[in-house]
Amino acid sequence: MSQSSVRWCFNLSKWSPTYPELLLATSCIQPEEKLRLGRFVFTKDFKSSLIGRLMMRKFASESCEKNYETLTFIRDERGRPLLSLTESINFNVSHQGDYTVLAGEVNSDVLLGIDVMKLEYTGGKALSEFFRIMDRNFSNIEWRQIYDSTDQLKTFCRLWALKESYTKAIGLGITVKLNEISFQLASPLSVNKSVQDTKLFVSGRKMIEWHFNETLLDEDHCVAVATNKKVADVRFRELNFGGLMQNAKPLLPPDEGYCLEYFKKPERPV
Repeated sequence: MSQSSVRWCFNLSKWSPTYPELLLATSCIQPEEKLRLGRFVFTKDFKSSLIGRLMMRKFASESCEKNYETLTFIRDERGRPLLSLTESINFNVSHQGDYTVLAGEVNSDVLLGIDVMKLEYTGGKALSEFFRIMDRNFSNIEWRQIYDSTDQLKTFCRLWALKESYTKAIGLGITVKLNEISFQLASPLSVNKSVQDTKLFVSGRKMIEWHFNETLLDEDHCVAVATNKKVADVRFRELNFGGLMQNAKPLLPPDEGYCLEYFKKPERPV
């Protein structure tokens, strides 16, 4: 087994896939995942999801010391990917803005969730109107932190990433009453420095068993990792395409027609 805690990020804005790169990458995922990717309309969604699938396979192969091409991923009843082997690893992937990220734990039964957020608002409404619409998703304490902040949008995004990381860890997604999940922030975020003093309250009860590790990947993206046990404080390692595909082995033959369709997809509108 490899190191116990893994944190990876991939900056999608730095990767414009060449045709040979795309041929290789799309041959290193399972057929059903390839089919899912083909349904994306925009190139950015295709790229972010593809990188996420490749991150999972790299993590599982290296952590379990199994042959890359023999690993099989399945999905649970909620659609969350997991490894079909009985190995004691856990992982979670998120993508938003310019990044796809992965958090992984080895030799552990820890519950784990990750979320990345770009610190921006692209909606057509005024920010105040957006906050009004989102009112029921945050507790009074959280709204106080947002409105008291010198940068309300960044605080909003940070709190949302925390909520997403926690609900993903417990396997419920954002189907629960989010205003009953309340975070109390302590330290500001900065690039390449982890913050671990954020506190969680659920229905008013302090959840002392839960730990949150937050950081800024850059000035425009925050990331939160939720675990129900204390784990190693590991900085995010940025992977490039070469590092991501190191030791990768194709599962499928190259599909030239499939890759040509990618280059016909439009960019996502700003």
